[in-house]
This record gives sequence, structure tokens and C-alpha cells, in this order.
Amino acid sequence: MEFVVKVLEAQFINHDVKRFIVEKPAGYTFIPGQATDVCINLPQWRDKLRPFTFTGLNKWEYLEFMLKVYPNPEGVTHQLGKTNAGAELVLHEPFGAIQYKGKGVFIAGGAGVTPFIAIFRELYRNKQLNGVKLINSNKTAADLIIAEELQMMLRENFINILTRDHVMGFLDRRINRDFLIEHITDFSQYFYLCGPDKFVTDLKTILLDLGADIESLVIEQ
Repeated sequence: MEFVVKVLEAQFINHDVKRFIVEKPAGYTFIPGQATDVCINLPQWRDKLRPFTFTGLNKWEYLEFMLKVYPNPEGVTHQLGKTNAGAELVLHEPFGAIQYKGKGVFIAGGAGVTPFIAIFRELYRNKQLNGVKLINSNKTAADLIIAEELQMMLRENFINILTRDHVMGFLDRRINRDFLIEHITDFSQYFYLCGPDKFVTDLKTILLDLGADIESLVIEQ
């Protein structure tokens, strides 16, 4: 089913990530972590669907997305980078394998943190974030997405890694086997992975080698 919705607000929250607030169709619900296929409601863009994750909560009266805008001038996200309040988008039914199953470690690469945002917000609202950790990897500090809110919610369980910057308060290293052994003591818990394909594939291999159960890995299929 398709839902045509109006963009209520649209603004960049860092140099290449844009936040959209759009109308919420009556009765529309999703599970935190899920996404929907989105296209721009213009003839030349109607058949160009892209999956974007909900970052808001079901209780909100609107839907929220945060998406990375890529420089390809013919790409959908580039066009969305020029799309503002008053424009129309087309949404579809929610889908996705990433959803909260229990306490554990969330590991995100870049914009891969977006499927986790609604999960954290829901857990925080319900006072259930205890025992949840986020390891958040970005190239530079400029790439961080809603870092202040994540810090407020997760406190000492928000670990930031910058792979190309040397900034006080951030770890300037990559997430590899040694890093995971240093920062994780229990590999029997849940692990939630999202990011570039190679990032997720490499982490999956390392975690399984360190004793994680394949059933404990929550990954978008």
C-alpha cells in the first residue's frame, strides 16, 4: 500500500545528513528499527524507491527520518537534499529485521546508527536502557548523528570512534578483534550490527569467532 505524505520540516543536522519530519498516515505504525521504501512524489522520481529507517516513535503525531545525502546529482538522496517543506513523499508498508530482542551491544558504522535511534528512544522512554551499549564508528567528528542526544540517553555506554580524526574524548582506532576483546567481556549477549556491507560482514565474522551465537546477531537481511 502507498501513502502520499507532505514534508512538514526538512533540515540538515550535519554536513551530509538531513532530517525529515513528514505527515503520519492514520493508523500507520512500525516497530523501532524498521524502515520503509520512500520515493519523491514527482513523475521522474516515482519509480526510484529507497529504504529509510524511522527514527521517531510511534506515539509521535508525525514520522521522522534521518538520511545521508550522497553527492551523485542523479541520485535519490541528492534530490532529497534539495527537497524541503511542502514537497510530497510516497511511503510504503514498514519492513526490516532489525528490532530489539534484549540487552546487548549495538555497533554502528556511519549512518548505520539510524536504525538504532528509534530503539534507543523507545527504551529510554520506558527506562529500559540499562545494559545497552552503543559502539559508534565514524570517519570524523563532523559525521556524528545526534551525538548529544545519544550521549544523554546512554551516558558511559556511548563509545565513539573516529577513524580519521584525532579528537580529545574520542577513540581514534578501528573496530577490530582486539578492540572487541578490550571492550566486551560477554560474547553470549545480543549484538546489533548496522553499517556498510563490509563493516557488518567483518564484524559478524569476528564476533562468531569470539564465541557469539549466530542467533544472537541482529542484522538487516
